[in-house]
Amino acid sequence: MPQPSALYLRLPNWLGDVCMSLPCLQALLDTGRPVVVCARPWARELLSAYPLHGFIPMSGNWRRDGWAVRRYRRQAGHRRAAGILLPDSLTSALTFKLAGLPACGYRDDGRSLLLRWPLAKPKAQMHAVESWFHIVRQALLRWRLDPVPAAAPAALGLKLTPLQRQEGDSSLRQAALRPGDYILIAPTATGLHKGRVKVWPHFDALTRRLQALGRTVVMCPPPNEHEAALANAPTARCLPSLPLGAFARLCQQAQWVICNDSGVSHVAAAVQARQLTLCGVTDPEDTGPWSPRALCLGRDGQWPELQDVLSALQPVPEPA
Repeated sequence: MPQPSALYLRLPNWLGDVCMSLPCLQALLDTGRPVVVCARPWARELLSAYPLHGFIPMSGNWRRDGWAVRRYRRQAGHRRAAGILLPDSLTSALTFKLAGLPACGYRDDGRSLLLRWPLAKPKAQMHAVESWFHIVRQALLRWRLDPVPAAAPAALGLKLTPLQRQEGDSSLRQAALRPGDYILIAPTATGLHKGRVKVWPHFDALTRRLQALGRTVVMCPPPNEHEAALANAPTARCLPSLPLGAFARLCQQAQWVICNDSGVSHVAAAVQARQLTLCGVTDPEDTGPWSPRALCLGRDGQWPELQDVLSALQPVPEPA
C-alpha cells in the first residue's frame, strides 16, 4: 500500500482511556498527515485544542458508525486513508471494515481477518499508554511515515485552548478561590470493576480532617454524578459542573487532586496536576495515572487507610 494520505484514529470509549491515548494522537499529528478522530461525542470538546482534520462521533452501533466513516471519507476525498484501532473490540474493527478503511490494531477477539495489519500483543506487561503507543509505532513503521517515536513520552500532554483555560480560571474567581489554595477531590467513579465498587470509602472523613486543618476542599462533579458526590463527601464545597477542558484547568490549578482510579485521575495526569490516586480494586501498574507528579496509594484488594492518605499529603500539618 502507498503511504496513506490521511490517518483515521479510533479512540477508546472511556474518559481515562482517551487521556491515555493522547500520545498516540500527537504522534500521528506529528507526521503532518491529516488526522481524523473517531470517538464518543464528548471527546470533541476535550480535544478541541488539537489541529484535527475532522472528528466523527461514534454511537457504538458499528453499522451506523461504519457508514458515518465511509461518508466522511468520500466527502473528504481520502481514498488512500488508513486507520488505527486502539480498542480491542470486534465492533471497532467491523466499523472500519464497513467503511472500507484498511486498519492496524491488535488481533484480539478474532479480528485478524478484519485488519489489514493485525498485530500480536507484546508478551511483556505494559501500561495501557505503552500498549496503545506500540500500535501507533508499528503502524508508522509499516507505512514508512516519519517521525517514528522511540517510546511513549513521560507525560500525556493534554493541550488546552485559551477558552478552556479562561473558563476554568473564571470558575475559580466566581468561587473566590485562588490557584494552589484548594484541594480538589473526586469522590465518585462510575460503574463497577469486576463487580466491585471503585470508590474509596473515606472521602467524607478525609474532607472533615482537611477542613479541620484549615484547608479548602472542593469538588466539581459532572451532572450525572452530582448526587453521588454529595453523598460521599457532604461537607465538601461543590462547584458548578464544567466542560472537560475547563475541569482539566481546575485540576491543573489545584494544590492537590485526590481521586479514585477513574477518569479524573487521568485528566489530572494529562495536565500534570499534583495528584493522589487511591486504588483498591484496580492495578495501578496497568492503568494508573501516567504522570511523574502522580502518587498512587493502595492496590487491588486493599484500599489505603485514612491516615496513609493524610500522611501522603504532607506538608499539610497535623492538628496540635
